Amino acid sequence: MITIHCLAYSRAIRLIWLMEDLGQPYDLVRYERTDAFRAPQALRDVHPLGKSPVIEDGDLRLAESASCLRYLTGKFDDDTHAPDPGTAAYAQHEEMLDYVESSFAAACMNVLLPAMKGEDIAENARDTLQMHLSYIAQTLPDHGLLFGEKASLADIQMSYLLANLAATGFLADAPRIETYWNDLQKQDGYIAATKVAGPMAPDL
Repeated sequence: MITIHCLAYSRAIRLIWLMEDLGQPYDLVRYERTDAFRAPQALRDVHPLGKSPVIEDGDLRLAESASCLRYLTGKFDDDTHAPDPGTAAYAQHEEMLDYVESSFAAACMNVLLPAMKGEDIAENARDTLQMHLSYIAQTLPDHGLLFGEKASLADIQMSYLLANLAATGFLADAPRIETYWNDLQKQDGYIAATKVAGPMAPDL
């Protein structure tokens, strides 16, 4: 059985969402954050970098959200969380799945971290975030999620950062992204995952 090591308010909730969608059993190991909002030492006993998520499947121990999401869909022969392989939409899906952590995350963290600390946010950080939000808005269809009405892996991957941006007010001037985030929260897998593991973002 898959074991998911899940830090509170973390990216690991993405994997729980997918497993709930797949209807597959899993063991959940939860970790609370320290008073400094960091991962506890116990996570370093699971992964040398103290990362979350980490999944275990027999002798395999795997980190990084996109890698874990892809592994789980492969393990359970799931073809419902991405467009058909070989299509242009599939290639675009794979690009967006990797884009979230390779490009979008840095733009988000450059505003989220100072916001959480009550510090001033650099103007160039705000501009960069706006550029990325505009890009995502242009990528989205007029209605629905990235590739239809059902959440794809790319949508699930996007959710964690959008949750934190919404909690800190950074989606107020991005109506298409705000609607997208609201639609993601209506997905059955999201509802089930946050019921099991708690919200993706803390109340600020």
